[in-house]
Amino acid sequence: MSREWAYRERSADLRTRAVPYSHLSVELGHLYMEDFAEGPERLRAHFAHVAPWAATAHALAGPKRRVSTCFLIDDYFTPFASPAEVVPTVLRAADQAGLRIDYLARESACAEVPGVETAALLLARLVPEPSVGSNGAHPPVEESGWLCNGERSPSDRAPEAMSAPAWQAPTELGARRHSVFLDAQLWSRDASGGRLWSCPFLAAVWQMLRLGLLRNEGEAVLPAQPWDENGFPDDWQELAPLVRLNSRAAPFCAYRTFSVLDSRFLPVEHAVRVILGHTAADPAAVRQVIERAGAEGVELSPALTERVLYAFTASGTLGGGA
Repeated sequence: MSREWAYRERSADLRTRAVPYSHLSVELGHLYMEDFAEGPERLRAHFAHVAPWAATAHALAGPKRRVSTCFLIDDYFTPFASPAEVVPTVLRAADQAGLRIDYLARESACAEVPGVETAALLLARLVPEPSVGSNGAHPPVEESGWLCNGERSPSDRAPEAMSAPAWQAPTELGARRHSVFLDAQLWSRDASGGRLWSCPFLAAVWQMLRLGLLRNEGEAVLPAQPWDENGFPDDWQELAPLVRLNSRAAPFCAYRTFSVLDSRFLPVEHAVRVILGHTAADPAAVRQVIERAGAEGVELSPALTERVLYAFTASGTLGGGA
């Protein structure tokens, strides 16, 4: 009996798994190790300052809209204490401000989770826009680790003999009269030669995860795990990358994101928007979310940056703060 063999691309068998969506994902904070080192009072002040903005986000979303909240803990750059010590303190401080955290995420999950290099998934989706007149002297982003929003100031032109080199200003693509040029570092190298992802790049991954647009071979990268109410582990690696703290929470992924952040994060988020502006998301995932939103009467912009909203705050403003 003869046997016929059929050959096909492995990618042809992949299916992009759909994920459930909220209308809005509200980030209640992203603090560094030094913030936690200041003690519970610092956390209480943070959430007291965030609470009015979170309430405004819920009100603007509307009473019939699905809204979930999340909180990101930095265990990537400076692992500290333990989940058993930190997480209950965070939850108590949020509760005292009348806030409930639905999802808790570890920032290291934006770099990698077991079996998946999360950050590398986004890097593979970057499509830098070549500048006019580029001669290829600057290495591509996947080699250099730098991404800009325009044309860099040339530095590779040899000056003519006996003459000073002519300086040329960098320019922003799509600038309005004047340029706001940004060149963002996506990673550096650690002692072993591996990539140490930058805060802006991890924050861009975080936004893509919240938008539900990051996939690994069609599968969602960060499925939420239910909270074990017996407590939290003593080691960060034993804590799930994304924990659903509220069993009745709306979905983690959302059509739009809203982040309440200290003003010190503004430069970071400027870089995030540059990264998202150069990201070509999985087309199947994009189609799924637009169709899902459209069925609910929600019109989404094709530009990722238009789905990412912020409130930048600073303690001491608007009457003194906490």
